Amino acid sequence: MTRVVLLAGASGSGKSRVARLAGCPQLTLDDFYRDVDEPGLPRTTSNSLDIVDWDDVASWDAAAAFAAVAELCRKCAADVPSYDIARSRRTGTRLVDAGRAECFVAEGLFAPELVQSCQAAELNFDALYLDRPRTLSLILRFVRDVREQRKPFGVLVRRGIALFRTEPALRAYAVSHGCRPVTLRKALEIIAGDDKLGR
Repeated sequence: MTRVVLLAGASGSGKSRVARLAGCPQLTLDDFYRDVDEPGLPRTTSNSLDIVDWDDVASWDAAAAFAAVAELCRKCAADVPSYDIARSRRTGTRLVDAGRAECFVAEGLFAPELVQSCQAAELNFDALYLDRPRTLSLILRFVRDVREQRKPFGVLVRRGIALFRTEPALRAYAVSHGCRPVTLRKALEIIAGDDKLGR
């Protein structure tokens, strides 16, 4: 069975970068966000905004995400959605193929939500929280979001400040769900199988 590393962390903390540096297959959990016009999505009205609350787990399809993780672990390949964050909707599907890799990374804000399901399904997994300075995440997130034109500039500024304030709670949430806080270097060691501590 292929091992999966569930990688959580604040937006902009470097989760995708870790997956790239590790050189192993990657499942982007953000691709399981729901379409912006799906009925019943959670909304936020803070800071004079009335938009979908993409930081609420109800905006994300946990069941589909876990199904993809389990299929990759057991069959080494899975069809997953392609999601356009700027348009806030799925644009198609793509194949994630783990091939003969011993491990793949499933990274995203809601990775902690999959820990219990992985345990119940007896998958071979580890769960990590990428623990980096809040100010660094704030800067990296803003630069990335502006470069990729993810949302209107004003939304990016207000959302960035809100995420900065809630990051300690996000960390506590991940740890309470079974993720262990690690540095970027430690995350790479664990993904490579060089971790001496184990779970």
